[in-house]
Amino acid sequence: MSESIDTGTIDTIHTGSLVNPHPAVTLYTRLRKSPYFWKSREHGVAAYSVYNHTYHPRHYGDPVSEYWSLLNDVTLWDVGVERQLEISGPDAFAFTNYLIPRDLHQCAVGQCKYVFITAADGGIINDPILLRVEEDRFWLSLADSDVHLWAMGLAHAGGWDVSVKEVDVAPIQIQGPKAKGLMVDLFGEDILDLGYYYLTRRTLGDLSVVVSRTGYTGETGYEIYLENASRDGGKLWDLVWDTGQAHDLRVIGPCHIRRIEAGMLAYGCDITLDTNPLEVGYDYNWMINLDQEADFVGKEALRGIRAAGATRLMVGLQIDGPPLGSYNDGSMIEPFPVSEAGGDELGQVTSACFSPRLEQNIGLAMVPIGLSAEGTTMVVHTPEGARRGTVVRKPFIDPTKETPKA
Repeated sequence: MSESIDTGTIDTIHTGSLVNPHPAVTLYTRLRKSPYFWKSREHGVAAYSVYNHTYHPRHYGDPVSEYWSLLNDVTLWDVGVERQLEISGPDAFAFTNYLIPRDLHQCAVGQCKYVFITAADGGIINDPILLRVEEDRFWLSLADSDVHLWAMGLAHAGGWDVSVKEVDVAPIQIQGPKAKGLMVDLFGEDILDLGYYYLTRRTLGDLSVVVSRTGYTGETGYEIYLENASRDGGKLWDLVWDTGQAHDLRVIGPCHIRRIEAGMLAYGCDITLDTNPLEVGYDYNWMINLDQEADFVGKEALRGIRAAGATRLMVGLQIDGPPLGSYNDGSMIEPFPVSEAGGDELGQVTSACFSPRLEQNIGLAMVPIGLSAEGTTMVVHTPEGARRGTVVRKPFIDPTKETPKA
């Protein structure tokens, strides 16, 4: 991806080196566009990243103001970058169950699950939302990695009788305390009967959608998955935007302050192929069922890791010092190394921000088991200097997730 330089903002870092602190992301034909790309762009996108080979709005100029809109009103997100991988056919249930460590026998038609997809060594390949839209049809709403190719290869090598394909379905998110009122105006009062992590099929005029009670915020929220999205994305966007004016609707990017407060993991940041489900925190233990009868990719490796004991753990940290940024504002380009006083690097802070509500810096950190107990202190090495980090409970706010369930 090419970068352009605004010479008015170049800083001289050292002799012979010029660094633009805010390089542009070039818009051109090679990278994909969400079905909502042109509509979200009309709201003044200030920064893009690339997610699933697709341009993704990160924020619209003021991530902290967007955070307060999420907490107080209702927000609309372009998350069409979450490509929908459909698995269908006679072996769809068994094959999908083979992809993930959760037991799909506990997932009814019309239910959603947050799942990991694991590799043979137990590493995390992706952490999608799984939607069981029919008895033998599943959608995986993908995080940022090429699961399509992985699933195609496994299906072919294993001789599974399944169809694995990306479908023309793209979600938007409606998140915040006023989300229910907006959804009632769109779909009627009975939309409030939809349970947390369940889905329903609906129509909006001539638009066919699937609505789920899910979201990446820890707040009250819904996702609307539009079928024929490449054709009808603009129509859905305009309908939601117009209806939302009575509810103070605002278009924002993914609110990383709120997702860090909620202890939510970001693929490529907090979890990667080098991370396994047993080390991402005790609050995620329900994500794996090693005692189920069915086999899944990585089962034996994860059994071995459980028997030996994980050597590191994802924890919550309170970080001293001046306010950090909002994470998605370019303030954290690399993970922050973690050490004991005067020692070598032992771990990393993988996501960190300043929480306006808590009035403190918080972060997620992968550290050795010996440093994972609440109250343990360590040194966090930021670009601005060393700071003290203290292990605290995570999620930092609403640990039992009562807000999104209400």
